[in-house]
Amino acid sequence: MNTASANNQYEDWIGREETKTAHISESTMEAMAATIDLDSHPTEGQALPPGWQWLFFNPFVRRNLIGIDGHPAKGGFLPPVALPRRMWAGSRVRYINDLPVGAIASRQSRIVSVKNKEGRQGSLCFVTVEHTTRHGDSTCIIEEQDIVYREATPPTSGQPPAPQVYDATPQWSETVAPDTTLLFRYSALTFNGHRIHYDQPYAREEEGYKDLVVHGPLTSTLLQQFAVKHGGGRRLSNFNFRGVAPLFCGQSFTLEGRVDGEKSLDVWARGPEGQLAMSALAVFE
Repeated sequence: MNTASANNQYEDWIGREETKTAHISESTMEAMAATIDLDSHPTEGQALPPGWQWLFFNPFVRRNLIGIDGHPAKGGFLPPVALPRRMWAGSRVRYINDLPVGAIASRQSRIVSVKNKEGRQGSLCFVTVEHTTRHGDSTCIIEEQDIVYREATPPTSGQPPAPQVYDATPQWSETVAPDTTLLFRYSALTFNGHRIHYDQPYAREEEGYKDLVVHGPLTSTLLQQFAVKHGGGRRLSNFNFRGVAPLFCGQSFTLEGRVDGEKSLDVWARGPEGQLAMSALAVFE
């Protein structure tokens, strides 16, 4: 099937919508703060920190309705893309109004586009979903999320090539040491059953990774926290990030950043061999 025909295959899914409701509970705030080793957590009435919205609105799918990878089985809201591997490739997030802890919030999701492409490692399919989070009459967060489906990656034999070292010079740097407890807790908080985060044989033998994989949204959340720390007390209004390479359990990585303009910072995650793992732009009001 050529690319044009493949794109038309999922045309009926474009524009599909679903809405979920969640209680932005203080208990979840306490659990997340403990997970990422913070001294305190946001309390009732305080603003939800950037990135913590991903703790909510996740699908609770019965065990007999999940796929071999631990994700919900394909179809339903998202199109049934035939490619076997899927991951969160990046997002463009706008923080419009604060979402208070303790609120009842809703998130309306709409499929914006489905595009098939050919990459260096085979076929790819990109599904873009727009999420709009509201509290009462207030629109709080609008996000465009890119989900990429790809072909299976078999385990490699022999020594893999050395990664390319990212040559950006940071003004600030902070080390993160991911372990199995961090990955387990974040998977539990987000009800994420993807086996690459907790099942080492599956991650290695089925998906071709060298170890358990650090969650992309966890890395993005840590980068947003890092950006806010160096944002001079200003409110984060936009955060655009893109995953470049995986990070792995047991291998420390660094959060790095520098001023990009009067209201923005470039921030990124650098892997243990100097490689770029995630790049992001943080914009402040």
